[in-house]
Amino acid sequence: MLEYIKAFLTAAPPVELVLILISKIVEVSLGTLRTILINKGYRREGTILSFFEIILWTFVASRVIMGISDAPIKGIVYSIGFSLGIYSGSRIENFIGMGKVLIQTIISKENAEGMITLLRSRGYAVTTMEAKGRDSEKTVLMIFANRKGKEEIIRDIRTHDGTAMIITNDVSTLQGGTISSIPRKLFK
Repeated sequence: MLEYIKAFLTAAPPVELVLILISKIVEVSLGTLRTILINKGYRREGTILSFFEIILWTFVASRVIMGISDAPIKGIVYSIGFSLGIYSGSRIENFIGMGKVLIQTIISKENAEGMITLLRSRGYAVTTMEAKGRDSEKTVLMIFANRKGKEEIIRDIRTHDGTAMIITNDVSTLQGGTISSIPRKLFK
Protein backbone atom coordinates (compact mmCIF):
# COMPACT_ATOMS: atom_id res chain seq x y z
CA MET A 1 0.00 0.00 0.00
CA LEU A 2 2.77 2.42 0.94
CA GLU A 3 4.56 1.58 -2.31
CA TYR A 4 1.37 2.38 -4.29
CA ILE A 5 1.02 5.79 -2.56
CA LYS A 6 4.69 6.57 -3.23
CA ALA A 7 4.30 5.59 -6.90
CA PHE A 8 1.14 7.69 -7.17
CA LEU A 9 2.79 10.79 -5.70
CA THR A 10 6.04 10.46 -7.67
CA ALA A 11 4.58 9.49 -11.06
CA ALA A 12 5.32 12.98 -12.36
CA PRO A 13 8.40 15.10 -11.71
CA PRO A 14 7.85 17.65 -8.91
CA VAL A 15 8.92 20.50 -11.19
CA GLU A 16 6.19 19.57 -13.65
CA LEU A 17 3.58 19.44 -10.86
CA VAL A 18 4.65 22.85 -9.56
CA LEU A 19 4.50 24.25 -13.10
CA ILE A 20 0.98 22.84 -13.57
CA LEU A 21 -0.13 24.26 -10.21
CA ILE A 22 1.25 27.76 -10.78
CA SER A 23 0.07 27.90 -14.40
CA LYS A 24 -3.44 26.84 -13.42
CA ILE A 25 -3.59 29.38 -10.59
CA VAL A 26 -2.56 32.15 -13.01
CA GLU A 27 -4.94 30.95 -15.72
CA VAL A 28 -7.99 30.76 -13.44
CA SER A 29 -7.09 34.07 -11.76
CA LEU A 30 -7.11 35.65 -15.23
CA GLY A 31 -10.47 34.01 -15.96
CA THR A 32 -11.95 35.29 -12.70
CA LEU A 33 -10.67 38.79 -13.39
CA ARG A 34 -11.95 38.60 -16.98
CA THR A 35 -15.45 37.69 -15.83
CA ILE A 36 -15.53 40.48 -13.25
CA LEU A 37 -14.13 43.03 -15.72
CA ILE A 38 -16.72 42.19 -18.36
CA ASN A 39 -19.56 42.32 -15.81
CA LYS A 40 -18.38 45.77 -14.72
CA GLY A 41 -18.26 47.08 -18.29
CA TYR A 42 -14.50 46.78 -18.95
CA ARG A 43 -14.96 44.69 -22.10
CA ARG A 44 -11.70 45.60 -23.83
CA GLU A 45 -9.58 44.72 -20.80
CA GLY A 46 -11.57 41.50 -20.28
CA THR A 47 -11.04 40.52 -23.91
CA ILE A 48 -7.28 41.04 -23.63
CA LEU A 49 -7.13 38.89 -20.49
CA SER A 50 -9.14 36.15 -22.24
CA PHE A 51 -6.41 35.83 -24.87
CA PHE A 52 -3.73 35.07 -22.26
CA GLU A 53 -6.13 32.89 -20.27
CA ILE A 54 -6.88 30.59 -23.21
CA ILE A 55 -3.20 30.31 -24.18
CA LEU A 56 -2.37 29.12 -20.66
CA TRP A 57 -5.40 26.81 -20.57
CA THR A 58 -4.41 25.17 -23.88
CA PHE A 59 -0.89 24.32 -22.77
CA VAL A 60 -1.72 23.33 -19.18
CA ALA A 61 -4.78 21.25 -20.04
CA SER A 62 -2.99 19.42 -22.84
CA ARG A 63 -0.06 18.64 -20.53
CA VAL A 64 -2.40 17.20 -17.90
CA ILE A 65 -4.66 15.30 -20.31
CA MET A 66 -1.75 13.72 -22.18
CA GLY A 67 -0.25 12.23 -19.02
CA ILE A 68 -3.21 11.69 -16.72
CA SER A 69 -3.37 7.91 -17.11
CA ASP A 70 0.32 7.56 -16.22
CA ALA A 71 0.30 10.23 -13.50
CA PRO A 72 -3.18 10.88 -12.03
CA ILE A 73 -1.55 13.21 -9.52
CA LYS A 74 -1.50 15.76 -12.36
CA GLY A 75 -5.30 15.88 -12.28
CA ILE A 76 -5.31 16.48 -8.53
CA VAL A 77 -2.70 19.25 -8.79
CA TYR A 78 -4.67 20.76 -11.70
CA SER A 79 -7.84 20.78 -9.55
CA ILE A 80 -6.04 22.36 -6.60
CA GLY A 81 -4.68 25.03 -8.96
CA PHE A 82 -8.21 25.72 -10.18
CA SER A 83 -9.50 26.27 -6.63
CA LEU A 84 -6.57 28.46 -5.64
CA GLY A 85 -6.97 30.44 -8.87
CA ILE A 86 -10.59 31.29 -8.08
CA TYR A 87 -9.55 32.50 -4.64
CA SER A 88 -6.53 34.49 -5.82
CA GLY A 89 -8.44 36.04 -8.74
CA SER A 90 -11.14 37.34 -6.43
CA ARG A 91 -8.51 38.69 -4.01
CA ILE A 92 -6.68 40.46 -6.85
CA GLU A 93 -9.92 42.03 -8.08
CA ASN A 94 -10.77 43.15 -4.56
CA PHE A 95 -7.31 44.73 -4.27
CA ILE A 96 -7.67 46.54 -7.60
CA GLY A 97 -11.19 47.66 -6.59
CA MET A 98 -12.59 48.46 -10.03
CA GLY A 99 -15.84 50.28 -10.55
CA LYS A 100 -18.07 52.67 -8.65
CA VAL A 101 -19.91 52.21 -5.39
CA LEU A 102 -22.94 53.88 -3.82
CA ILE A 103 -22.55 54.34 -0.09
CA GLN A 104 -25.77 55.21 1.69
CA THR A 105 -25.58 56.23 5.29
CA ILE A 106 -28.24 57.21 7.77
CA ILE A 107 -26.65 59.64 10.19
CA SER A 108 -27.95 61.76 13.07
CA LYS A 109 -29.08 65.20 11.97
CA GLU A 110 -26.64 66.82 14.43
CA ASN A 111 -23.62 65.10 12.84
CA ALA A 112 -24.76 65.41 9.23
CA GLU A 113 -23.47 68.88 8.30
CA GLY A 114 -19.92 68.19 9.49
CA MET A 115 -19.86 64.86 7.65
CA ILE A 116 -21.21 66.41 4.44
CA THR A 117 -18.60 69.17 4.58
CA LEU A 118 -15.78 66.68 5.19
CA LEU A 119 -16.79 64.38 2.32
CA ARG A 120 -17.30 67.22 -0.15
CA SER A 121 -13.95 68.79 0.82
CA ARG A 122 -12.33 65.48 -0.16
CA GLY A 123 -13.99 65.61 -3.59
CA TYR A 124 -16.84 63.14 -3.07
CA ALA A 125 -20.29 63.74 -4.56
CA VAL A 126 -22.83 63.72 -1.71
CA THR A 127 -26.61 63.90 -2.02
CA THR A 128 -28.66 64.40 1.15
CA MET A 129 -32.24 63.71 2.20
CA GLU A 130 -33.98 64.47 5.45
CA ALA A 131 -35.47 61.43 7.19
CA LYS A 132 -37.22 60.41 10.38
CA GLY A 133 -35.81 57.59 12.45
CA ARG A 134 -37.60 55.75 15.21
CA ASP A 135 -36.35 58.13 17.91
CA SER A 136 -34.90 61.18 16.15
CA GLU A 137 -34.43 63.22 13.01
CA LYS A 138 -31.89 61.74 10.57
CA THR A 139 -30.12 62.67 7.38
CA VAL A 140 -29.54 60.16 4.59
CA LEU A 141 -26.30 60.65 2.68
CA MET A 142 -25.80 59.10 -0.75
CA ILE A 143 -22.17 59.08 -1.83
CA PHE A 144 -20.98 57.90 -5.24
CA ALA A 145 -17.29 57.05 -5.23
CA ASN A 146 -14.63 54.75 -6.64
CA ARG A 147 -14.80 51.33 -5.06
CA LYS A 148 -11.11 51.45 -4.21
CA GLY A 149 -11.64 54.29 -1.70
CA LYS A 150 -14.82 53.05 -0.03
CA GLU A 151 -13.09 51.81 3.14
CA GLU A 152 -11.70 55.29 3.79
CA ILE A 153 -15.18 56.83 3.43
CA ILE A 154 -16.71 54.24 5.76
CA ARG A 155 -13.94 54.85 8.30
CA ASP A 156 -14.63 58.62 8.15
CA ILE A 157 -18.35 58.06 8.69
CA ARG A 158 -17.71 55.71 11.62
CA THR A 159 -15.28 58.22 13.19
CA HIS A 160 -17.76 61.08 12.77
CA ASP A 161 -20.85 59.15 13.94
CA GLY A 162 -20.38 55.72 15.48
CA THR A 163 -24.13 55.01 15.35
CA ALA A 164 -24.52 55.67 11.60
CA MET A 165 -26.08 52.94 9.47
CA ILE A 166 -23.96 52.32 6.37
CA ILE A 167 -25.03 50.43 3.24
CA THR A 168 -22.79 49.91 0.21
CA ASN A 169 -23.79 48.75 -3.27
CA ASP A 170 -21.72 48.22 -6.40
CA VAL A 171 -22.95 50.42 -9.23
CA SER A 172 -23.09 48.94 -12.72
CA THR A 173 -24.63 51.91 -14.55
CA LEU A 174 -24.25 55.55 -13.61
CA GLN A 175 -25.31 58.43 -15.84
CA GLY A 176 -25.66 62.13 -15.19
CA GLY A 177 -25.34 64.02 -11.94
CA THR A 178 -22.11 64.78 -10.14
CA ILE A 179 -19.73 61.90 -9.66
CA SER A 180 -16.62 61.86 -7.49
CA SER A 181 -14.05 64.23 -8.90
CA ILE A 182 -11.22 61.94 -7.82
CA PRO A 183 -10.03 60.33 -11.08
CA ARG A 184 -8.95 56.73 -11.12
CA LYS A 185 -7.70 54.61 -13.99
CA LEU A 186 -8.21 50.87 -14.12
CA PHE A 187 -4.49 50.09 -14.25
CA LYS A 188 -2.11 52.78 -13.03
